[in-house]
Amino acid sequence: MAIMDVNDAGAQNHDLVPHKGFKLINGTHDPDDVDQIYDLEIRDSDVFVVTYPKSGTIWMQQILLLLEAKGDLTAISKLSKYSNAELIPWIELMGNRQTFITAPSPRMRVSHLPFQFMPSALSQKKGKVIYVARNPKDVVVSYFYFHKLANMLETPTDFDDFFERFLRGDVFGGSWFQHIKTWYSHKDDMNMLFITYEELIQDLQAAVQRIASFLGKELSAEQLAQVVTHSTFSNMKKIPQANYEQVPGELLSHHQGRFMRKGTVGDWKKHFTVFQSERFDQLFHREMADIPLVFLWDIEDVA
Repeated sequence: MAIMDVNDAGAQNHDLVPHKGFKLINGTHDPDDVDQIYDLEIRDSDVFVVTYPKSGTIWMQQILLLLEAKGDLTAISKLSKYSNAELIPWIELMGNRQTFITAPSPRMRVSHLPFQFMPSALSQKKGKVIYVARNPKDVVVSYFYFHKLANMLETPTDFDDFFERFLRGDVFGGSWFQHIKTWYSHKDDMNMLFITYEELIQDLQAAVQRIASFLGKELSAEQLAQVVTHSTFSNMKKIPQANYEQVPGELLSHHQGRFMRKGTVGDWKKHFTVFQSERFDQLFHREMADIPLVFLWDIEDVA
């Protein structure tokens, strides 16, 4: 990521640039470049992981790389200096679209972009999309702490302030509800695997098997077991490329906290007031009334 220019007083958040109903990060995204993603030529072997921020992107980078390497952690550790994002980058970051065009197959990318910005060829069932959704109450909490860590984003005054911003969609990623509803409504138009963060936590092995099957990866039971082992939250926290702790300090203020913080379900209960929870529930039921998705809001004894 590039360091943002904090002098944009035109947006509610000085780090955000409104663009066609979405908000990009000033200094990190180039609106003209993002617009050109729509027309990219897509190969059948291309894989895009799409998420709303703080919904399992880093986890999926690790799983996809390990599936490609048949569970060999050493093989992927040798390929990147700072993080897995060097191997599976965000397509929308400055310069990454051009790199994608000339990259050898398989081209694997992650993105937080809404549906309307992504390559139109995906809707012609070219390439594959893995959409990872996470219960939005936990997203709010995780995103709040990430704003403290990420130097390209404005540090919120407090949790209450960030909660209000999230409800307004005044954050990078925009409205969580709009993001997930638009992608979900187009899931049958493309080769998409829709999976939740909570499924990964509840049964990582089953989730990895589903992802491997979707991608057409044939691994032995032992190789799949290695993918699962090296993709647990506790083990990823120990792997430099997976935990992002080697990312330069000008991008992430590591003294403010860990990039990989908890990885649990239900942490929102320690942060939401009763009133905030009730407000969020009302908004969720109103916005998601026509979307047949069920989220896990709490889980006991998370591994």
